This record gives sequence, C-alpha cells and structure tokens, in this order.
Amino acid sequence: MTHYFEDFEPGQVFTTPGKTVTETDLVMFTALTNDNNQVHTDAEFAASTRYGQRVVPGLFGASLSLGLIARTGVFEGSAVALLGIDAWRFSAPVFIGDTLTCRVEILGTRLTSSGTTAVVERQLTLQNQRGETVQSGRMDILVLTRAAALPTSSA
Repeated sequence: MTHYFEDFEPGQVFTTPGKTVTETDLVMFTALTNDNNQVHTDAEFAASTRYGQRVVPGLFGASLSLGLIARTGVFEGSAVALLGIDAWRFSAPVFIGDTLTCRVEILGTRLTSSGTTAVVERQLTLQNQRGETVQSGRMDILVLTRAAALPTSSA
C-alpha cells in the first residue's frame, strides 16, 4: 500500500521480502558495472582469499536494498527522488546463496517549502538469512503529500 508524507512517523519499521543472491546476479552486476575485481569474478583466486569464495560487490547490496523496498509497495507512486546515500557501511560480505532482506526504519519527516513534497529520513539495514547485518546506512527520499498525489480535475 502506498504511503504518502502524512502516513510516515518516526519509529515505523518496514521489512522487505527476501531475495536469494544467485550466480546470475553476480555475473550481471559485475558486467553492468565493469567491476571485474578478481574477488568477484575469479573463483580460484577468491578461494585463496580470507572469504574462501567469490564475494558479491558491495554496491550490489546498496542497489538491491532499493529494489527490495520497491517490492513492499510503500513508496510506489509516492517516491519522487532518492536524496542521497549517507554513512553506508559494509559490515559483512555477501555471497552467492545468501538471502537478503532490508529493514527500513523511518527516522523523521519534514515538509518541504513547496508544500507538495516531503523528506522522509530512512535508516536501512540489509541482513542475510542468519539475521546478520551485512550493510547499513541512510537513504533519505523525497515523497509526495497525499494532496499532491491526487489527480486534478479540469472543469
């Protein structure tokens, strides 16, 4: 269900459905971004690292977080723009086969001077299937007010 500015309040938490990371996800993301670091693309090399296997690129997790949030429908039709990514931390590696979910906590809201949009301050926490935080940080978003989202009628 779409949420507008008026529907958000500090302390609200939304948890996304999960997504299991596949080999295809890794291959497509590294191809798209040209992130060809051996720890991502070379199974033999990666086996000799501290991780013992290929690691999914860090920005895959940040990007996936947005996709997972979209699956909730909370911001569908109300989101105007992502305002930034702040204090993003990579706490643990993500591997092929991990199932990731994103926890979204609303930290605060404020109406913009236009009166038709508002900033929603969000803390995101990406977790694996063991409940371990793999990435976290702020991703604030600009959303519509309910009145701004209503279609205008012409007479």
